[in-house]
Amino acid sequence: MGLKDVKIKQSFVFTALLLVLLVFIGFVEKKGAERSYHGLSVKVKGISDVYFVEEEEISSMLLKEFPSLSDGAKLENIALRNLEEKVESHPFVKNAEVYTDLKGDVLVTVDQYRPMARITRPLAADGYISSEGLILPTSTHYTSRVLIVNGALANELLAAKDLTKKHQGLLDLINFIDQSEFWSAQIASLEIDRNGNINMYQQVGRQKIEFGKPEDLESKFNKINLFYEEIVPEKGWDAYTRVNVEFKDQIICE
Repeated sequence: MGLKDVKIKQSFVFTALLLVLLVFIGFVEKKGAERSYHGLSVKVKGISDVYFVEEEEISSMLLKEFPSLSDGAKLENIALRNLEEKVESHPFVKNAEVYTDLKGDVLVTVDQYRPMARITRPLAADGYISSEGLILPTSTHYTSRVLIVNGALANELLAAKDLTKKHQGLLDLINFIDQSEFWSAQIASLEIDRNGNINMYQQVGRQKIEFGKPEDLESKFNKINLFYEEIVPEKGWDAYTRVNVEFKDQIICE
């Protein structure tokens, strides 16, 4: 057999295999199109076992909004993208994926937003700040124990919807506290005045920490740490009611 004949034979085998593959794909697609809806399954990924979105809530919402999710309905007639968009309209849903399996089940997986801080107001509704800087409503299912943010700027923050646009410095500060095991346990709340100056209140210690603007974070937290490590052991926790770290190279204790 010559080289030319070998090449022809290889080409024929390749073509035959390709045709078989195309026929198989067509068969699978046809069978998929003929599949009927079997059921709905929702899986919400918890954040440290906390669920701001309930699986039953998502299931009920989809079954109510989409009559096509009924026994015997053809899967090809169910608009999966529309289901995704509906789930993602939930304020605590960060991302949703909707797909089907071979049994005909419609499967929904949900990622939640993670609250880092809670904005509180004495005479109006609260709201959460997510790790992305988005403002979220409070949840009817769960209250998260997170850093409290209050003060004269609370209304403006809640109205902002997205803190990355005008309040990135504050968001950086909240992230700094959130990512530190020590500071997230020690700093209980941030009080923000209309000019954006921040007072911190602690879990341990009655001193008000005057932080100033949310900038020079490393330097200011180093000064607070210096207060804990050198001043408190010598003077005691109750020696001062005010600690100011706002100014460069200074710690003011009164």
